[in-house]
Amino acid sequence: MSTYELYTHAPDDTVWQIPANGAARFSWEYDGGRERLLALYQKGKDKQWDGAKRIAWDLEVDPLDPLGTPDESMSLYGTRHWDKMTERDRGELRKHYASWQFSQFLHGEQGAMVCAARIVESVPDLDAKFYSATQTMDEARHAEIYGRFLHEKIGMLYPINDNLQSLLGDTLRDARWDMPYLGMQVLIEGLALAAFGMIRDTTDKPLPKQILAYVMQDEARHVAFGRMALRDYYQQLTDAERREREDFVIEGCYLMRDRLRGVEVLENFGIPKAEAEECSENSEFLALFRQLLFSRIVPCVKDIGLWGKRLQEAYVDMGVFEMGNANLDQLMAQDEEIAEKLDAERFAAEEGERVAEVADAIASGEAGQPS
Repeated sequence: MSTYELYTHAPDDTVWQIPANGAARFSWEYDGGRERLLALYQKGKDKQWDGAKRIAWDLEVDPLDPLGTPDESMSLYGTRHWDKMTERDRGELRKHYASWQFSQFLHGEQGAMVCAARIVESVPDLDAKFYSATQTMDEARHAEIYGRFLHEKIGMLYPINDNLQSLLGDTLRDARWDMPYLGMQVLIEGLALAAFGMIRDTTDKPLPKQILAYVMQDEARHVAFGRMALRDYYQQLTDAERREREDFVIEGCYLMRDRLRGVEVLENFGIPKAEAEECSENSEFLALFRQLLFSRIVPCVKDIGLWGKRLQEAYVDMGVFEMGNANLDQLMAQDEEIAEKLDAERFAAEEGERVAEVADAIASGEAGQPS
């Protein structure tokens, strides 16, 4: 079935074209590189995996409750509209919200794949090109997985959110080689990581939990890559150049914050846009959710050296300034540990099944022997 048959409404463009800006850079230095970045490249090679095999796609998913997250996470919860809904209507709302969330994840992963490929092309250092090549494959795998989940388990997709599309376009149109790092690795992927983590840690459904845990294990490397490359480069910037990038971060963070309203979902249920936005603003859960979503971005921005007065004031306005003190390394380590724990549990369960099968076969053989 064509994806276009599954969209809630047709995307504006069948193909979104962004004119390529900037130079393709080649390096003739093939010997050596930054030790930390080469170690990350090696880890990127070692940690490649097959989404068709590592994820248990045979697990059932209820289309009317695909994620198993609390109903409070939907901005309509507790309103007069929610009270009027039948249980079937609420199931449809859960389906639409899950479709909307995972659709934005899917579109973001395609954007990340394109940005990683752009970094391979434009970054001047070969060690960074090496690592970005592994990330391009990671992002392709993530897009494959989210697309499969939406097609096979939910059967519905939403077009890309306007704010996400705007930030992605701004990131790709910029000719400076560091901007795909900043726009994608720090802002879009930082926000996505926090969103993935919120669902991973609240879902009671094993399939989405697997998907998110394994994707986050990869993303931990991607954010580490962006931090390394940008921290080194931004130490060399002039004050004017640093301000330009801080302005980009400020605008991008406001766009990402406003992306999280899910207004498109409520409009599909007949709620006027203004009222849908009001529901989003009044949702206590979403207010907390929006704040926690910056737990990965703010400490990363601070770490790479973008921490001027205007940027700090913007974070105060958003209510996320204190996130700058979060321990990003600890968060990333937890992401890797959760994925490894899931793997260990799956392997133990599979081994237990194999042992039981062997024991049954032996017992059956012995029962069939003549006395």
